[in-house]
Amino acid sequence: MKAVRFHEVGGPEVLRYEAVEQPTPGAGEVRIRVAASAFNAADNGMRAGFLPIPVVLPHVPGYDVSGTIDALGENVSDLQVGDAVIGFLPMERDGGAAQYTIVPADRLVAAPTTIPLADAAALPSVALTAWQALFDDGALQAGQRVFINGAGGVVGKYAIALAKRAGAYVVATATSLSREAVQAAGADDIIDYTTTNLLTAIDQPVDVLLNLAPIDPAQFTALVTLVRDGGKVVSTTAFMATPSDDARGVTAATVFVQPNRKRLTELVTLVDKGELRVEVTRRIPLTELPALHAEAANGRIPGKVIVLPI
Repeated sequence: MKAVRFHEVGGPEVLRYEAVEQPTPGAGEVRIRVAASAFNAADNGMRAGFLPIPVVLPHVPGYDVSGTIDALGENVSDLQVGDAVIGFLPMERDGGAAQYTIVPADRLVAAPTTIPLADAAALPSVALTAWQALFDDGALQAGQRVFINGAGGVVGKYAIALAKRAGAYVVATATSLSREAVQAAGADDIIDYTTTNLLTAIDQPVDVLLNLAPIDPAQFTALVTLVRDGGKVVSTTAFMATPSDDARGVTAATVFVQPNRKRLTELVTLVDKGELRVEVTRRIPLTELPALHAEAANGRIPGKVIVLPI
């Protein structure tokens, strides 16, 4: 079979499109014929060696995957050959940037039926990040106010939709380029942070501040003043500390997305009900994955890119 792997950490040039032996599932595992994998910023970080995930070299990237079960290992009872599935794979193991991949059975759920199977690879880790940030770390409840900084990205739009579905009031930042998409996701108030002072534009305290964007630490600390006493600050920017305000009981949490089969199944259900939209902005063949990594090394990739094993 064909796969993209890196045999050493480094720049995008370490990625190789090559023939590898087709893997065989062990106990508790299944083999998937890959429909698509999704590119995430963490793939770039693991390849470059600055994200401390203990991968074994050579490594196949792509920890979000969709496909069809092709073979079962021993002790797998709730999945069958031919099932269409999606999953958030263990990041330290080989991923989905290949024609076939091995996945622990407990990382997989039935794929959405209302969108193409390949596109479903764009859902798992980003939607789980939004859910966990809002509800597990942020404890967001109906009737509360949430401020989402960096709402124009993929996680941000999932977060808006999930927060609105939960009955929250959503204040979100966007530029002129992302305003329409943020509005379509359901934000109640939209603030262009490039032209407006957030500290004066938000005139009511929020219960949860969710930061999804690179931000100056001093600016981030200043935004905490927008959070009510006893509120929550949650951030996905793991490279910097999430600020709190102990004197006012404002707590802080940094999101490190975790696998959750139950939650992922619920997210699939929301997709099939039309309550959650899976965003795919580009579809590229596996042979172009090294070029995509080169693009990512030079700047943030907008939207969501899936990789087709063709």
